[in-house]
Amino acid sequence: MTIRTRPADGTRRSALPHRAAMTLAATEYARVAAAMRALSPGDWDRPTDCPAWTVHQLLAHVVGMAAMIASPGEGVHQNREVGRRHREGARVDTLTAYQVERYGDRTPAELCDLMDRLGPRAARARRRVPAPIRALRVPGAEEVGGVPERWRVGYLTDTILTRDPWMHRIDLAHAVGADFGPDAGHDGAVVADVVAEWAGRHGAPCTLVLTGPAGGTWVFGDGDTPALELDAIEFCRVVSGRAPGTGLLATAVPF
Repeated sequence: MTIRTRPADGTRRSALPHRAAMTLAATEYARVAAAMRALSPGDWDRPTDCPAWTVHQLLAHVVGMAAMIASPGEGVHQNREVGRRHREGARVDTLTAYQVERYGDRTPAELCDLMDRLGPRAARARRRVPAPIRALRVPGAEEVGGVPERWRVGYLTDTILTRDPWMHRIDLAHAVGADFGPDAGHDGAVVADVVAEWAGRHGAPCTLVLTGPAGGTWVFGDGDTPALELDAIEFCRVVSGRAPGTGLLATAVPF
C-alpha cells in the first residue's frame, strides 16, 4: 500500500466516501444511545480515561456535541459562548468544557432522552452538508501531536465527529467494566480509517496486525520490518493518547 505522508494540498480531508461516512455516523449515535441506556445508576459517577470527567460529564459532552450539530441555533450559541470564553490553548477544549457545563446538570434520564432525540438529528444534519461546504477549510489550525495543521470541513463532519463519540463509547466501556463488543462491520470500518491515516502520518514502511473482530492486517510500503501486533481497540486508544505508545505507535491521530 502506498503511504501518503500528508494531504496533497496541505489540508486534511476525509478519506471516507460521504455516504459511507454518514452510515457510520448514524450507527454510532445509535450505539452511544444504547450504551447510555445500559448504564446502572452507580455507573454515572465513575471516573473515565478523560481525567477531568466522570461518566456523567463525558456523556454531557457527547450530548452537547450532538446538540451543537443537530440544531443551527444551538451551534451558534455554543460557538458564540466559546468565542467569549476562550483565552488560550486549544479552542476545542473550551468548547467541550462548555458543553459539560451546559448539559452536566441534566439527570441521567434526561441525557438519555436527549441522546435518543439528538443522535438522528445530528446524523441527518451532517448528511445534508453539501460538497462545496465540505471542501472549505475549517477556520484556524488544529494541533495534532504538537504540530498545527489545517482541516477541511468534510474531515470534521465526515470523520472526526464520528470518531469522537466512538472513542468516548470505548471510554465508557472502560469506565464501567463493560464489554465494548466491537464488530467487523461498523467498528472495523472506523479502525481501518484510523489505521490508514496513522500510516500516512508517520510515512514509514510497516506491517500492522490488529487482533479482535474489528482488526485486520495491513502492509505499508515494503513492509520489511517486524510486525506491530496489538488489539484493534487498544491500538486506537494508543494513537488517541489514552494509552502510552512508543516508536510508530507514538504517532498521534485525532479523535
